[in-house]
Amino acid sequence: MGEWPRWENGLADCEIIGRHRILFVMAVGAEYGVHLQRRFTPLLTGVGPIEAAITTGIALADMARSKTLPDLVVSLGSAGSRACALGEIYQVASVSWRDMDASALGFPKGVTPFLDHPADIPLVTPIDLKAVRLSTGANIVTGDAYAAIDADMVDMETFAVARVCQNFNVPLMGLRGVSDGPGDLDGIRGWTELLSVLDERLAAAVDQLAAALSSTRAL
Repeated sequence: MGEWPRWENGLADCEIIGRHRILFVMAVGAEYGVHLQRRFTPLLTGVGPIEAAITTGIALADMARSKTLPDLVVSLGSAGSRACALGEIYQVASVSWRDMDASALGFPKGVTPFLDHPADIPLVTPIDLKAVRLSTGANIVTGDAYAAIDADMVDMETFAVARVCQNFNVPLMGLRGVSDGPGDLDGIRGWTELLSVLDERLAAAVDQLAAALSSTRAL
């Protein structure tokens, strides 16, 4: 059996941080370790852009109906990279969708036809942490496949969450820890080996966000 998304009473739960309503979004429980568990309860979407879009869309639609939309959504978890250091945490400066290619029709690669969005969607970066470009897609990138990716990191959910947030006019922040790359991925163990380290370091980044939101800084 797979993991089901986390709802209570049919609605996703927001955390209240510095008078702000924050919705934390993650893909799977394997990335949600003991340190993050002490800080928030996430909306778990499942793996990939389709699951992320469905789950996040339902959650924000429910919250819009109850007039409880978050002030900020935070998408966080692991990522692959050949440019960023293994085990380190980065903010997402912008996110793109590597699966979308309608260039044969004259549209720029990464841009959905007939929609007004750039190939790289900028995200909010409210904390003092290095910000890099992220690419979302439905495939696991490993080894030489990184050469075809026009971004610093890769994941499978953030662009989908970003598009949902745009539809509800909610800002999105991305936090990703590098779990694998730059070489070939050695099965699922190659992904999970650093997740406990990333859990602790992501928790520290969440603490930075809490401090920023509790100060006079606005989103």
